[in-house]
Amino acid sequence: MKIGIIGSGSWATAIVKILNDNKKTINWWIRSQSQIASIQKNKNNPKYLSSIIFNTKYLNLYEDLETVVKQSDVLICVIPSAYIEDALKQLPKDCFKNKKIVSAIKGIIPTTNVLLNEFLETEFAVSPQDYFTIMGPCHAEEIGIEKLSYLTFSGIQEIATKEIAAQFKNKYLNTIINNDVWGVQYSAVLKNIYALGAGIAHGLHYGDNFMSVYNANCAKELSTFLQKLYVYKKVKNIYNHNDSVYLGDLLVTCYSPYSRNREFGSLLGKGYSVRSAQLEMNMVAEGYNTSKCIFNLNKKIKADLPIIENIYQIVWNNMEPAKGFKNIEKMLQ
Repeated sequence: MKIGIIGSGSWATAIVKILNDNKKTINWWIRSQSQIASIQKNKNNPKYLSSIIFNTKYLNLYEDLETVVKQSDVLICVIPSAYIEDALKQLPKDCFKNKKIVSAIKGIIPTTNVLLNEFLETEFAVSPQDYFTIMGPCHAEEIGIEKLSYLTFSGIQEIATKEIAAQFKNKYLNTIINNDVWGVQYSAVLKNIYALGAGIAHGLHYGDNFMSVYNANCAKELSTFLQKLYVYKKVKNIYNHNDSVYLGDLLVTCYSPYSRNREFGSLLGKGYSVRSAQLEMNMVAEGYNTSKCIFNLNKKIKADLPIIENIYQIVWNNMEPAKGFKNIEKMLQ
């Protein structure tokens, strides 16, 4: 199995580490030639998780994305959702024929308000049978120091999903399989919004007691949305939303100091403007764009999402964070 990695941020770097430790040869697309040169010379990514040392014997580094696509059977997309469309538009429309695409993206493409599988099917004729996902709960920083972690791999084709997952399993990473391609992606999208809200609450000096109630209500709201989503997408509702890819990912993203969405929200709660918070951070907080995407999508889904609606009003319509959380306080159970 020839594996290509599209992206070079912290999560992409963590995924490369897993495969590199498993002695899998990787074709890695990195936009910057200077970054490529640095990895080749120093055996680490100078911009992200620089403590990770690679065995470069198993790394083929390319500045040209089309070369990576041509030389790989399985392509793992690890670019923030806001930038994936721009990265892929340079490719020929038939470039993904006979390829398997794996999404490690926890966001929605903001220009079209669709998930990566919908974008690839429309723009590149990628079949749902050839589309898979990697979802958490899993922080790149803990992969970097080899803390025991779990990843869920989802796909319609069970055998192919297991084959892809098998490339990742090792002493510090366990793998789980399911086929809820729609649910795991939207769960990852929503948990980033809830984590942004958790950060706002932290910045407003709410305590652990409140946060426990907030997170419990987020979990319930998330499940409500997914139930409505399955009806809207006409897929079977056979999934346990207490599993780690749903509830576990929500909890770690809301509580962990590694969470970029929580960090972004905390800045807003402390009084930063959205723009100032963006400038303060070195990484993309997916919850910002996706709060607007979900708010608009929910006009069709019609789920009851009061927590997300108030977070959307805070980050997009300049509602005072304290006012938004006073609204949220009133509806928590």
